Amino acid sequence: MTDIKELLLSRIRDVQDYPEPGVLFKDITPLLADPSAFTALTDALAELCVRHGATKVVGLEARGFILGAPVAIRAGLGFIPVRKAGKLPGATLSQSYALEYGTAEIEVHAEDLSADDRVMVIDDVLATGGTAEAALHLIRRAGAEVAGVAVLMELGFLPGRARLEPALQDAPLDALLVV
Repeated sequence: MTDIKELLLSRIRDVQDYPEPGVLFKDITPLLADPSAFTALTDALAELCVRHGATKVVGLEARGFILGAPVAIRAGLGFIPVRKAGKLPGATLSQSYALEYGTAEIEVHAEDLSADDRVMVIDDVLATGGTAEAALHLIRRAGAEVAGVAVLMELGFLPGRARLEPALQDAPLDALLVV
């Protein structure tokens, strides 16, 4: 696992003062552009899906789509996008959640999940945990079980893990990298 961590870290670029002064942004686009690194990431996340008995993968808008879709294919699972409110046609379930300043809302197609599903949530970064927490509530409201949450990187200096722990209800939270 040390080799994959080194590979992934070597392909994540630090961008100072983006999107605002004082922020150090972790840019994963160089990782996505490197087929070896992207394949290693996809394989590692797919292995977590299999290990935790997932039957479906949920990808959180937007970079969770980029990671979650190939992970689902690699693991032989279905892929479900969780979108910002108003982006999905048809019947949806929605979940609001608090942001630092205001609220946001995410949605999933109501018929895409069932009581037979164990769902793995995939995203690029765990920061404050609000979107992931809302996704866990959506999954359970759809009648499915949460298999776990897996992210490329966790920003360890932010409270995402602590915020998610109650909503996980003992499901695993795996971060390939903690920065």
